[in-house]
Amino acid sequence: MEGGSPRTVAEELDAADPLAAFRERFVIDDPELIYLDGNSLGRLPAATPGRLREVVEQGWGGGLVRSWQGWIDWGARLGDRLAGHVLGARPGEVVVSDSTSVNLYKLAGAALDAAPGRGTVLVDAEDFPTDRYILQGLAQQRGLRLRRLPSDLDGGLDLDVLRGALDRDVALVVLSLVSYRSGALLDMARVEELARGVGARVLWDLSHAAGAVPVDLAGAGAELAVGCTYKYLNGGPGSPAFLYVRRDLQAVLRQPVWGWFGQREQFRMGPDYDPVPGIERFLVSTPALLSLAAIDPALDLVEEAGLARIRAKGLLLGRLADELADAWLAPLGFRAASPRPAERRGSHVSLYHPDAWRICQTLAADAKVVCDYRVPDRLRIGPSPLYTRFTEVWDALARIRDTVAGRAYTSRPAGLARVT
Repeated sequence: MEGGSPRTVAEELDAADPLAAFRERFVIDDPELIYLDGNSLGRLPAATPGRLREVVEQGWGGGLVRSWQGWIDWGARLGDRLAGHVLGARPGEVVVSDSTSVNLYKLAGAALDAAPGRGTVLVDAEDFPTDRYILQGLAQQRGLRLRRLPSDLDGGLDLDVLRGALDRDVALVVLSLVSYRSGALLDMARVEELARGVGARVLWDLSHAAGAVPVDLAGAGAELAVGCTYKYLNGGPGSPAFLYVRRDLQAVLRQPVWGWFGQREQFRMGPDYDPVPGIERFLVSTPALLSLAAIDPALDLVEEAGLARIRAKGLLLGRLADELADAWLAPLGFRAASPRPAERRGSHVSLYHPDAWRICQTLAADAKVVCDYRVPDRLRIGPSPLYTRFTEVWDALARIRDTVAGRAYTSRPAGLARVT
């Protein structure tokens, strides 16, 4: 397809889309708004308010504390659903709890404690900030060396760079499967193979991958992973994260935050910490129940659609965005800032422009296109296959073209806001 083809090409893709009906199962408050920020916060599933109302009115209002009989194992039950339908893991290897940052701290701390005599931690220098900060703190506390691997802003981490940094002193490697800025997709199985060669462990951040690309933790030989549920999994703002620990490691690793939800015979209130043998030993405390409840109907949609179909549509949406960006936006000072072809990245597309921040503000305020900005000069476009139409991608790229060609963005402030 040529980038200048008529809009009917996008209309035909919508007509043939096997996932088209899923859009009607989300809340679309303003049909004129084109929402391309599903890589930051997914839309609200239409079934979620009713599910929350049920938990609030019947569970909290009617059942009161008695409802904990049914609530107590929600984290593990949701974890099993994620394991089977999203993450390629086995039952009893995933649990939903806390935030991605807290889970990363717990698993990184456990992995480092299990590697005495090794003094190096590796991290992608361009990885998401909280991952880098947590590792910086852990390394400082333990007297370890943190090595930040140089990484291309657009292409991601070169595995030759990783290979050259791996030696017998490396205890832990922490990487994102999909780069938050560019969308670059790593080869999980190959990374695991390289790390195993020197006896190091890998901890994966799956936040921009879960629900967008098929993940096969078991098949890739992965041992540890964390990720969020509010992006492509549509669990809602601040919804609890998940963590994965391969079954054979669960009894070996002891996480650093010892809480009563990970305790054997929890309600005996014993004097000393004695963790359960399974995945729930990585829990800490009473979960945010209403947020947990919101994940339930969101997973219904992902499971029904299936990751294979979600990924197939995501690739088509990405290719369309690439072709239109090349045809319409490149002459206006944009360039691709994500790997090509689409198979080499997750579901979001990043574009460079020196005024990306002011353009992003103008699109949201004046053109009814919501995407987002990431430093230093990247506009991220994040279609979500469950509810984004091909015509929306077409129309959004046309609105970006017209906005930039008209230079309306030049009146916007250059200084960053608190939220970008």
